[in-house]
Amino acid sequence: MTDRLMLLDTASLYFRAFYGVPDTVKAPDGRPVNAARGLLDMIARLVSVYEPTHIVACWDDDWRPRWRVDLIPTYKAHRVVEVVPAGADVEEVPDPLEVQIPVIREALGTLGIPIVGAAEHEADDVIGTLATRATMPVDIVTGDRDLFQLVDDDRGVRVVYTARGMSNLAVVDDAFLVDKYGVHAAQYADYATLRGDASDGLPGVAGVGEKTATTLLRTHGDIAGIISAAQAGEGMTPAQRTKVLAALDYLAVAPTVVEVVRTLDLPDVDARILPRPADEASRTAQVAERWALGSSIARAVEALGARG
Repeated sequence: MTDRLMLLDTASLYFRAFYGVPDTVKAPDGRPVNAARGLLDMIARLVSVYEPTHIVACWDDDWRPRWRVDLIPTYKAHRVVEVVPAGADVEEVPDPLEVQIPVIREALGTLGIPIVGAAEHEADDVIGTLATRATMPVDIVTGDRDLFQLVDDDRGVRVVYTARGMSNLAVVDDAFLVDKYGVHAAQYADYATLRGDASDGLPGVAGVGEKTATTLLRTHGDIAGIISAAQAGEGMTPAQRTKVLAALDYLAVAPTVVEVVRTLDLPDVDARILPRPADEASRTAQVAERWALGSSIARAVEALGARG
């Protein structure tokens, strides 16, 4: 069995489950459990298809870190429902999903899947750090394009992209990115910086869309090369030069916001999928009954058991 680490962008997956799975099933206390059940079904499918030997649920301990907001105040601003000056801002999360978060954490715990987060950082940064320090191939499971920057063919790091649904998963490697966006994985963060992303509140360079971003990166390699060429008045149209020079303040800070942190001081966790102790069956049954997780948790147990 070849070792392979699977890193789950957990919030990305349970948000997708919440909006994609009907909330017809309720726990005995009346709360919906569609996000929890949907996430468990996703895990069962992912483990069965991609056969990891190790798995980690990466967590947003801070979904909108202050240090990113200080650089670009619009960063995820449209998703804030309460500003907390001395702590993490409160994200807009539907109440029927919010009440399922404890259920999700308990279910992951009983499955033996470690949850890893980091203060003042997003799950993306946890994923970036774990992928960078991994000594085995890595599958990053997410619906977030920002993590494409972590793809590394030489190290076997790829993204299992869920945006098109669990029945239409895409495995993203460097060839995928070149075919889809015209840039290599090492250029993707700069591409995203130039293009911007309304869903994250990143303005991008005004007037520079995907095609222009690709053209500039193909010609000049990276943002530093693009800025140098614009300042020298070489290698781009006058209109492109004007747009780049007008965005120098943005380009001085945006790469730090867009680039995933890869150097967090994270605790060591035992991520290996292990055979389940005999006494875990009763605990899992209790969790399943308490939260009406039924066949979903059973499928996850079966899939993980086949890898342990």
